Amino acid sequence: MKKLMILLGILFSVKTVFAQRFKPVKIDSLVTVSMPATYTQKDTLGQHIFTANTDLGYMVTIVEPNAKGNQPLKKENDLNSVLKKYIQGIQSQSGNGSAQFVRDTTVGTLKAKAFTLRTDDGSGDVQYRDFVLIYTTGATYTFQYGYGDARKDYVKDEKKAYFGSIKLSPELQRNDQYTDTRSSSSSVNPLSIIEIAGGVIVLFAVIWLLFFNKRNELA
Repeated sequence: MKKLMILLGILFSVKTVFAQRFKPVKIDSLVTVSMPATYTQKDTLGQHIFTANTDLGYMVTIVEPNAKGNQPLKKENDLNSVLKKYIQGIQSQSGNGSAQFVRDTTVGTLKAKAFTLRTDDGSGDVQYRDFVLIYTTGATYTFQYGYGDARKDYVKDEKKAYFGSIKLSPELQRNDQYTDTRSSSSSVNPLSIIEIAGGVIVLFAVIWLLFFNKRNELA
């Protein structure tokens, strides 16, 4: 009976949260995300931090301007290296946290990293923080949704609503992350493929003619 009451309470909380409706929050001139209307904003050391609590978990959205004179990244591998360092930094700040399910994703036209940070205080209190990281030359955006282990099966809709609400200005494009946006496939010239194929055909034709002529001579 007690478990049933807890489950009903959680389900009621979910309905209450969605009844409140998330409202679009302008993080800066280029990015918005939806959060509960009761969110708070704090500006510190150049960072703009937006936080909100619900009955299921909490959300933290951070925009941090990159250093002035920051040189644009050149290649996708450079972006991957930067995002990897951010993940390592978040993990080290958490103490005993471990970054899990690290994966590539996209938000609009930008490449991002998503992962889950799991922490355990040793007494059975397991906490999770799901992240989406977006890096641009001008700023780095961190979207975080945190929740306890007991509620991990109930936060899916709320978490999806939060991360799925991230909206980017059309001004933000992949070249705002790194300058060489050519894909590996586009670096292969179609004409070169045709020329190589033609060369292979000619080579086989020459080999066949030589072999045929040799057979005629032996006959």
